[in-house]
Amino acid sequence: MVPTIPAKTILSPYRRDNQWFGTEYNMNLYKGCCHHCIYCDSRSACYHIENFDQVAFKENALETLRNQLSRRIKTGVAATGSMSDPYNPFEAQLCLPRHSLELLNAYQFGAAIATKSNLITRDIDLLTEIREHSPVLCKITVTAAENSLAAQLEPDAPTSTQRFAAIKELAKAGVYTGVLLMPVLPFLTDTPGNIRAIVEQAADCGARFVYPYLGVTLRQNQREYFFAQLEKRFPGIKEQYQKRYGERYECISPRWKELWELFTRLCGQYGLLYKMQDIIVGYRMGYESRQLTLF
Repeated sequence: MVPTIPAKTILSPYRRDNQWFGTEYNMNLYKGCCHHCIYCDSRSACYHIENFDQVAFKENALETLRNQLSRRIKTGVAATGSMSDPYNPFEAQLCLPRHSLELLNAYQFGAAIATKSNLITRDIDLLTEIREHSPVLCKITVTAAENSLAAQLEPDAPTSTQRFAAIKELAKAGVYTGVLLMPVLPFLTDTPGNIRAIVEQAADCGARFVYPYLGVTLRQNQREYFFAQLEKRFPGIKEQYQKRYGERYECISPRWKELWELFTRLCGQYGLLYKMQDIIVGYRMGYESRQLTLF
């Protein structure tokens, strides 16, 4: 049985100057995640999430969300997936994101979803309904093109092959979909072969964009967990991190210049967007009259 936690709010407004995919609201239905990604920033001490690997869902989440939506004067795009993956394994039974999409649809809100799960395809019918009146954006995270490497980095998440298949299904249905290529882990996934494979597969599947971060961020709690997993899974890599980055927050790939040149060239070749502003304009095009406040 999935534990519950109390929650006074589900929908939180972003600041007006929010640049993260131009969304107006943040919506988190779950706390914690069980994909066990070794690099996850949500483990960081600043978020105060104890027992991060234990998923809990928020009590009366749908009732609270409905009440909040009904009181909102301005509609907007509600983002989910920032702190925990909304399509965790329990979601197959609980259906919280699906019911939340039903509410967003009823109150004429848009949706922006970030996930590593192909379970998102279950809700294509609702995403296409929402798209009729409001912007919809689906961001599928892919960090390693090879399933074997992805399984080491994200042990309990769906395979990269499954994620690319989800992108293809979403794109075929006309949903604005792309890849979050982040993090790119120094000494592990920062190779030209991995970058090329992800971009090419994204293009083959009909993705509209690939948004990258050519490095990883590390801070308290997250760093310790990451280093412990590196020792267990990739002997010798931890020492490379410590030598190059020390206690630094941003750990940018030593090969970033080479990779950036390759990445941008490939995106241009395949017609994929990669700049945040261009992606925002792309998925919100045609909905300008519905609170395109960013511009």
